[in-house]
Amino acid sequence: MWFCDQGSPRHVPVHERHRRRCGRPDRYKQKRGGVCKPDQRTILAVWVLLRFIDYVDPMAHYPAVYPSQIFFLKENTGYEIVVLYDGEQHLSKLLQPQDDEMKYIFVLPNIAMASQMMLPKAPCLFATVNFAGQEEPDITFYTEEVATDGLDKLVHSSAG
Repeated sequence: MWFCDQGSPRHVPVHERHRRRCGRPDRYKQKRGGVCKPDQRTILAVWVLLRFIDYVDPMAHYPAVYPSQIFFLKENTGYEIVVLYDGEQHLSKLLQPQDDEMKYIFVLPNIAMASQMMLPKAPCLFATVNFAGQEEPDITFYTEEVATDGLDKLVHSSAG
């Protein structure tokens, strides 16, 4: 499920939008002036989601509301994956959990960024994604306590 942000609802897969706009995917380039480029935030969020894939129903993940990229359900608990870049710590203030069953996973370029964030009133987990020249990235998860204390202690590198 790849999404782009070129004026279409994000809940419609890219290939379906191509078909709707053009009738045929090969005519998309003529009508729109270029091919849709994958959103890099969504790509990072999908890599994090893949770490939970054994625990998530195949149909239980969805595009999320800004500033989050992906929403998924795991054991009746809602999770939002939020990808933030340097200088975007203020966007965490926009998150307003609607119930006690919501949790957030912040994907950050470096864990030191977490200590500068104002966190929502919900459990938070942090992740860093490092490609290091590999096709599949290394994903490291951190707890809220470790991230806000500025300590670089690994929680675990596998999800679950």
